[in-house]
Amino acid sequence: MVRRYLRAGNLAVTAVLAAAFLAGEAAIASGWLSPYYQVQLFSVGINVILAVSLNLINGFTGQFSLGHAGFMAVGAYTAAVATTRWGLPFAAAILLAALAAALMGLLVGVPTLRLRGDYLAIATLGFGEILRSVLYNVDYVGGATGLLGIPRLTTWPWLFAMTLLTVLLVKNLVNSSRGLALKAVREDEIAAEDSGVDTTRTKVLAFVIGAVFAGIGGALYAHYFFVIQPTTFSFLKSFEILVYVVLGGLGSVTGSVVSAAALTLLSAALQGLAALRMVLYGLVLVLLMIFRTGGLFGTWELSFEAMGQAWGRLLRRPGAGGDLSGPAALPRAEAATLPDLPEVTPDGASQDR
Repeated sequence: MVRRYLRAGNLAVTAVLAAAFLAGEAAIASGWLSPYYQVQLFSVGINVILAVSLNLINGFTGQFSLGHAGFMAVGAYTAAVATTRWGLPFAAAILLAALAAALMGLLVGVPTLRLRGDYLAIATLGFGEILRSVLYNVDYVGGATGLLGIPRLTTWPWLFAMTLLTVLLVKNLVNSSRGLALKAVREDEIAAEDSGVDTTRTKVLAFVIGAVFAGIGGALYAHYFFVIQPTTFSFLKSFEILVYVVLGGLGSVTGSVVSAAALTLLSAALQGLAALRMVLYGLVLVLLMIFRTGGLFGTWELSFEAMGQAWGRLLRRPGAGGDLSGPAALPRAEAATLPDLPEVTPDGASQDR
């Protein structure tokens, strides 16, 4: 068991993650990373959490949900109320946010996940809009003004830990036997049910886990940006998260991480064209649907094994003046050292060259 965790791959991943954490901590503490870039860094982390959690529902389970911003709102408001009104510590606020989002995911998921395709998308979209309307009319959470003066408790260690936790748990889940059930539901729900998979339970499980991480993302968001309002969690936010998932690839955690980071930074670069941002997102979706329907990464995942296979294919690829030191060059080198063989005529007689 100990050897399993001390394999070279695991040690290398641990070293890379530790280096990334220490580099981020040092850049923020020393002031080398300006406040503007710190905001972008934290936005990237929160959006990665949201994209990976939605990919579990839309990409790995094949359910078309448009209510992810609603679960994010549940987590954000719960955590903000817990710290500002109840005086709870941040860790307890995050835990409450996750539980509240999970409960909401269960309440929404059980009656709606019997729906499929467009009907489920409309139902989850309706959930988000109903929740936003409720927040507009509840004075305890600030109504239309929202909650102001939320303490900034989201630090780099919290963000790094929650982002890493989201990615690792979702990746391990989809690679487990339960993950096979999720993918079976995605590929053919009727066949999966005939094979003994409890499809409703499987879909609700994915829905609840996705809602939990969306709630955690909302808690981190509320305690970094000081203020939350109902308009923050509109349909456009759900659409934005959906774009991350579709661009990266439905069924690829790696794709969600890369696309969320890239589009967040692109959005920051386009701040001067804020009105056109969603237009550009829509254009990206249209182009993807035309030229690459599976997203940029498809279902491909980054791993040492995948990188080794890619490197092997690269070495085996024939090229002009190819590298004779690679495995692909070995048959050619061996052929060059073989002696000339006698040619065989059609009547079976051999003839020296």
